[in-house]
Amino acid sequence: MSVPIGMAPRSVLKRQAILDAAEDVFLRSGYLGTNMDELAALSGVSKQTVYKHFGSKEALFVELVMSMTNIASDTVHHEIPDPADDAELTAYLVDYAERQLAIVLTPRLLQLRRLVIGEVSRFPALATALWESGPSRAMSALALVFGRLAEAGLLEIDDARVAASTYNWLVMSGPLNEAMLLGDAAVPSTAQLHHHAAEGVRVFLAGYGR
Repeated sequence: MSVPIGMAPRSVLKRQAILDAAEDVFLRSGYLGTNMDELAALSGVSKQTVYKHFGSKEALFVELVMSMTNIASDTVHHEIPDPADDAELTAYLVDYAERQLAIVLTPRLLQLRRLVIGEVSRFPALATALWESGPSRAMSALALVFGRLAEAGLLEIDDARVAASTYNWLVMSGPLNEAMLLGDAAVPSTAQLHHHAAEGVRVFLAGYGR
């Protein structure tokens, strides 16, 4: 349960202030370029306090990756009613895809993903944190939804996890790869994302629809 900001313990507030500062400094300067003295000053605490909360620069970076991706994932996977019929199913899946794309393609999350990829060879834990808090968590949540939809007779699925992976990459692969390689300017417009999501769902339902 979240704690109202005015009632949060000082340690919780300090920890969040450090994470907020870390997001700004790491994304602006990169891992190697991040100065912990600057980060501490920006968060309004001593460098000793930063290390007391997170232990090391690498541990702070891993925590930041998990925090940012978990928040993004929670935004996408908030509870909404399951569709009741085939007509609602299509709209449900398209809406889900559009929300997922809108979150993943935000500039700061793209910047974080690029930063993590650049540090994977030296810090494999970063890639693990991004994968587990991002794509893997998304597909696990989606697999649960698809399992329910299969039980309701709306989808024909043998392996819900495989179906979730298929759906995820039908929706994500094109726009995400373009944005990662070509920069934020390559992110499609809202209309283009809607068209892409609808096409991905159409192909998905051709394979998994009843």
